Amino acid sequence: MPSSPSTPYRQATGSRRHDPEQPIIPLEEMRTSYSAGGELLVHNRTSPQAISRRKMVRIKTSGESGRSGFHPLQFLKICWLSSCRASLLCNIFWPVVPAAFVVRYVLPDQHVLIFGLTYLSMIPCANMVGFAGQELSRPSTSFGSIVEVILFIVLLRDNLFTVIKAAILGSILATMLLCLGMCFIAGGMPRDEAEFSETVGEAGTGLLFTAGVALAVPAVFSYSMAASLTVEQLHDKTLYISRVVSVLLLIAYSVFVYFQAHTHHGVYDAIFEDDENREDKSCEHVNDKAKLTLTECIVALVISITLVTFMAIYLVEQIHPIVISHSVSDHFMGLILVPLVEKAAEHLTAVNEAWDNRMNFALSHVLGATLQTALLNGPLIVIVAWGLDKQMDIVFEVFDVTMLILAILTVGNFLRDHKCNYLEGFLCIIAYLAIGVAAFYYPNPEVGGGH
Repeated sequence: MPSSPSTPYRQATGSRRHDPEQPIIPLEEMRTSYSAGGELLVHNRTSPQAISRRKMVRIKTSGESGRSGFHPLQFLKICWLSSCRASLLCNIFWPVVPAAFVVRYVLPDQHVLIFGLTYLSMIPCANMVGFAGQELSRPSTSFGSIVEVILFIVLLRDNLFTVIKAAILGSILATMLLCLGMCFIAGGMPRDEAEFSETVGEAGTGLLFTAGVALAVPAVFSYSMAASLTVEQLHDKTLYISRVVSVLLLIAYSVFVYFQAHTHHGVYDAIFEDDENREDKSCEHVNDKAKLTLTECIVALVISITLVTFMAIYLVEQIHPIVISHSVSDHFMGLILVPLVEKAAEHLTAVNEAWDNRMNFALSHVLGATLQTALLNGPLIVIVAWGLDKQMDIVFEVFDVTMLILAILTVGNFLRDHKCNYLEGFLCIIAYLAIGVAAFYYPNPEVGGGH
């Protein structure tokens, strides 16, 4: 049976006869992958559609940038324009960075002012980390966790365990509710519904449930055994459980990375390729933008990571004075303020992708960043503390664990039908704001209301 001229590959039949109207495709010119449904897809690299796509993303001999070495003016121009319109907004805050350095040394007692300036300075610095990381790797890769790890290490240095634990869950909630909600609104406003891959949604939801249960185990054990064990026994056992759970979560993340990058990479490659090839006019400008060279990417990463480290140190220095003098709880600081700034640039990038109808990329960033915090960054900081002989556990407050599980259930329900609209996004943001209000009034342990 002759196939349609628009068919990019020959349909399999029981006959081996050659159809003269359809040329045989050499094996080396074909690429196989698996669709979200599991069926084998054979992509013809010689079809007009494939050739057209290759022309759009063809890599030059000197790299995607078409240049080599370091060109200061071109480097500054590309970094300023950034990867998208939303990311460009972050660069408006660059003048605040030198101001933060000056105020930190000239007015060291102005804690609120220093905190505010360093807080805003983190936005362009974190944006540059993410932008340079995406230029260096593929678009679906996220480098936002570098900023988070730096912040956690600085907090660990000052033994701010309460803030770290709140920041771990706060980062998960901010990405999973606030950022995902904004993506649903951005993707759903220009159209009736935005669709995304079943594979991306289900894999992310399953891992979120696993991470939520594992993170809740030390807290559930602690509160269940509080009446049966002495304080010292309970502390030792929960610390041991926290470290074991952290190792297990790191193993889970390693398996997930192997699953995504090796055994099932064809599934994800096909999904992201479909997003890249969407015929959406709002996305046409993406492939035409100038790129950084390898040298420029490395320079950008070194500069941005250095600045992020300094800003994180200055930011953390002001937490204790502000908590003491302005009655701001550690819980609100860790659960809301710190997570918002550490991933602000990454959130804007995901929202921009959703607006451009690239929902699989947007969800990849949102769920990927959430899983990095839950399965990698949070457990990693517990292991680092263990190596430094610091007794940090992951025994979260009952309020935190409850909000985490409820948030995962809410998001899992919205991802179930593989479609989204602006109403679902609005509801996610409402849930996040409700948690934020409760966190603002949550007392510090030393005040008498903590655990």
